[in-house]
Amino acid sequence: MVKAIVGANWGDEGKGKITDMFASDADIVVRFQGGANAGHTIINEYGRFALHTLPSGVCCPGTVNILGNGMAFDPKRFLKEINEVTEAGVPKPSILVSERAQVVMPYHVLFDEYEEERLGKAAFGSTKSGIAPFFSDKYAKIGFQVCELYDDEYLKEKIDRVVGLKNIQLEHVYHKPLIDKDELYKTLVEYREGIREYVADTNTFLHNAVKEGKSILLEGQLGTMKDTDSGIYPMVTSSPTLAGYGTVGAAGIAPYDIKDIIVVTKAYSSAVGAGEFVSEILDEDEAQELRLHGGDKGEFGATTGRPRRVGWYDCVASRYGVQTQGATEVVMTALDCLGYLEELKVCVAYDIDGEVTKTFPVTPKLKHAKPVYKTFKGWHCDIRGIRTYDDLPQECKDYVDFIEAELETPITLVSNGPKREEIIRRK
Repeated sequence: MVKAIVGANWGDEGKGKITDMFASDADIVVRFQGGANAGHTIINEYGRFALHTLPSGVCCPGTVNILGNGMAFDPKRFLKEINEVTEAGVPKPSILVSERAQVVMPYHVLFDEYEEERLGKAAFGSTKSGIAPFFSDKYAKIGFQVCELYDDEYLKEKIDRVVGLKNIQLEHVYHKPLIDKDELYKTLVEYREGIREYVADTNTFLHNAVKEGKSILLEGQLGTMKDTDSGIYPMVTSSPTLAGYGTVGAAGIAPYDIKDIIVVTKAYSSAVGAGEFVSEILDEDEAQELRLHGGDKGEFGATTGRPRRVGWYDCVASRYGVQTQGATEVVMTALDCLGYLEELKVCVAYDIDGEVTKTFPVTPKLKHAKPVYKTFKGWHCDIRGIRTYDDLPQECKDYVDFIEAELETPITLVSNGPKREEIIRRK
């Protein structure tokens, strides 16, 4: 059976923990899109890990972890993370890297930094991991596939051709130092030797796994609002974040193979980077209090460390996110983080130039949207340690039940702590 675990919102919903939890019963976990521009935090018996490139099943012995062809594959970050998890005592995980995945080049990171610098106040709030330049090159057909690293003659010819183009941009657009072709070649040789043992035909591997009835998890990065086509364009990531892309970025799996789409939403809202965020808490003291109570170590980016923007739960955005993902079930995370509040707000609609709507609009209209709130009484206590839904305070259940009705999709699991076992099976 194939399941997909994806985000409903702006990312940072807690997908890493949920994937780690499901991975213990899975044969295979596949990262099918994105790159090292966002992190998935997991906490288990080995410790706390912020994974940026590795799939969230790496701490589960016996699980095969695949970096799919749809990923922005950064070999340097990949090898660094393997060392980090094994040095922490995790048994060396079983990992396959698609030979068709494309490589994040050193100059992609530089171009990302240079473009944000050039844009100034109009910058996208990039994590500067090279993602936008990477995908620009991929679709311009001047990217480098992993398999190309092992054809030396072809590799040298391509480096010569692509670097010539890149150096024109560096000289005349960004006015920065040029790329040295020989140094780039040496770096790519280091990459290919470092990853050689992991490179595989993952298309055939996954095709055979489906035929054999293996349990497969597709792990997505970020959330619906950051999807290139369906999100808050242009303040989005540069790859699709939807479950449907799983059959593209994890080639070998057919669309009809995905039987369960688990969409993760957090019990409040948070976002990293620029873009429309209707339910954002604008009072900095109030926002900082929620930020400090949020998550395992507060609401600070797993990749950048910068403070996340935070806000009240947004039913309009979340319902759109859940529907766009095609959710069969929803998991709500970080419910325990709200226990300090005496009352909570939920955004139930948008007021756009005097018209109240529950339909999530396109970005130009979103810029004019103001939140319409419903206020709830808080449960004002610590709910960590509770394992049965019926044992939660009534105010807490009222909050979850209301959001479920607004999402029009069953909330099957509620997370009330950062650890793998801190979860309540609701239905």
